[in-house]
Amino acid sequence: MDSIVIIGASGHCKVIIDIIEKRNEYIIMGLIDSYKTAGENIMGYPILGNESLIPDLLNTQKIIGGIIAIGDNWVRSEMCDIIKALAPTFKFIPAIHPNAILYNNLHIQEGVVIMAGAIVNSGSTIEAFCFLNTKASLGHDSIMHPYASLAPNVTIAGQVEIGAFSAISISATISNAIKIGIHTVIGASALVLKDVEDLVVAYGIPAKKIRSRRIGDVYL
Repeated sequence: MDSIVIIGASGHCKVIIDIIEKRNEYIIMGLIDSYKTAGENIMGYPILGNESLIPDLLNTQKIIGGIIAIGDNWVRSEMCDIIKALAPTFKFIPAIHPNAILYNNLHIQEGVVIMAGAIVNSGSTIEAFCFLNTKASLGHDSIMHPYASLAPNVTIAGQVEIGAFSAISISATISNAIKIGIHTVIGASALVLKDVEDLVVAYGIPAKKIRSRRIGDVYL
């Protein structure tokens, strides 16, 4: 089996390790983290160092690539850009839990994470580096643009469009044929019944705009 690394050594890393182990398609050589000390151990895997090691790992250790295990959508994109600049041949693999339910006619791009119990219905598109957390459900013919994320227990109806970098928080529900703008955050347990614009935080039942936000604002 090919060897990979996981970038990020916090909570999402632990979930992704479990997915990779259960699928048994790759060998995890170790973890990459910008802030934790090399030599630390997470779930039996060593932290090798920071992202600057990746070119050497590709050349000397023959890893093929790996996956970014960073929950914040904007920070995940920043790390992706760094890795692509350091190592253009690095392959970003998907991590799809064997207990996720995937219907037919799907389009799933590089670096996507789909966790246990998630459901992706027919005709949907999940673009690069999106995260679908535990028990999230994406309705038929919906699209998630790059770096978007669904938190645990989110319910998305059919024909919904979720803009790039947008985050749908835990247990939120989005009704049919809704469009969520880019860099937008939908709050926990919100019920979204109409389109939501770019760069806002919206929540409530029904959801409404609470305030504006800036690109890269922390939301986790």
